[in-house]
Amino acid sequence: MTRLELPVSAEKISELKTGDVVKISGVMVTARDAAHKFLIEHFIERSPAPEEKDLYDKLSSVLKDGMIYHCGPVVAEENGKYRFVAAGPTTSSREEPYESHVIEKFGVRGIIGKGGMGDQTLEACKKFKSVYLHAVGGAASLLANSVVDVIDVYMKEEFGVPEAFWVIRVKDFDAVVTMDSHGNSLHKTIAKASSEIFNDLIRKISKG
Repeated sequence: MTRLELPVSAEKISELKTGDVVKISGVMVTARDAAHKFLIEHFIERSPAPEEKDLYDKLSSVLKDGMIYHCGPVVAEENGKYRFVAAGPTTSSREEPYESHVIEKFGVRGIIGKGGMGDQTLEACKKFKSVYLHAVGGAASLLANSVVDVIDVYMKEEFGVPEAFWVIRVKDFDAVVTMDSHGNSLHKTIAKASSEIFNDLIRKISKG
């Protein structure tokens, strides 16, 4: 088991291999479909508008050598403070068209979600020294316990609670490296092995 403190260096990320279990502590940001689309359209395809410069600077600060969590949290507000009630991972494949560009632009060192991502993201992880980490699905309340502080939230009114940028501090957040910075992907390995087993079964059945 490896402990990661955010922000994290490219050198530390390079030490990780697929299958490594990690505990993450530090500040990260949640981002789903609307947030990724916003990053692309407002900060990558063009320069930030003057009224967006402050948001750009704040997000850049937390994303540099940091991590994005694909999560649509359930959030309670108590006495003017936010608290995560549930924080399970959402399916990462929806962000495949965006993620490589976000990794490159902002220097993101890790993407957390479930289900893995495709070749474009895998190539970005290799080129820019990042990793994809699989969080445990079905453990939303347990993962919420790792969120020790909600530091800020951006675009909540525009996107709604699940799609907003939530800046959170986590402590001992559990995840497994399934795509590393060396071009290895457990998702591809498992898919290939499953395909081979399936094809072998079909051949046996066809032979009677």
